[in-house]
Amino acid sequence: MNAEKRREIFTRLRAALPHPTTELEYTSPFELLISVILSAQATDVSVNKAMRKLYPVANTPAQIYALGIDGLIPYIQTIGLYRTKAKNVIETCRMLVSLHDSQVPRTREQLEALPGVGRKTANVVLNTAFGVPTIAVDTHIFRVSNRTGIAPGKDVDAVEQKLMKLVPAEFLLDAHHWLILHGRYTCIARKPLCWNCSIADLCDFKAKTPLPEKGI
Repeated sequence: MNAEKRREIFTRLRAALPHPTTELEYTSPFELLISVILSAQATDVSVNKAMRKLYPVANTPAQIYALGIDGLIPYIQTIGLYRTKAKNVIETCRMLVSLHDSQVPRTREQLEALPGVGRKTANVVLNTAFGVPTIAVDTHIFRVSNRTGIAPGKDVDAVEQKLMKLVPAEFLLDAHHWLILHGRYTCIARKPLCWNCSIADLCDFKAKTPLPEKGI
């Protein structure tokens, strides 16, 4: 895929959704951090549902730390891997209180030092909470980047490096959200909705899914 096509793809994605953001519900960088930690191998819908009960009760590092693991589990037990995540969240809260004055750090190194925070989670927080032009490559972005030809790569790190290099600067801040939402709702895993895709004519994917016949 050439640079002209790539620019047109992001131009169209921006036109369709000028101000994209995460589907996780949050009101502070700390709430976003905790929600992203909990969203690993879980849906945003399941995390939002649980957090609507937790955050009105506890939404600061000190408040959640005070719950302890046993106090946190009832709020998050509907989320996958909740026991491990509870341990990570409580330890993260302890570190935020003791090391960062209860503030979410703004550097990748400090974020990734927190339990349950890997490169992808750090990228989401840096981008969404602090406006840093990063791209967190999840399964949706990995699939869209490879399938369309925007930034093919053998693993998430390779795709991230290519996207950071190839996405035009004016689109870089929001590219993460456009690609995730495109993969979540249009360029889906099994049968992409090519017939309803705004960038189908620019995409390198050859086995385009045709418009379903009526009644099917």
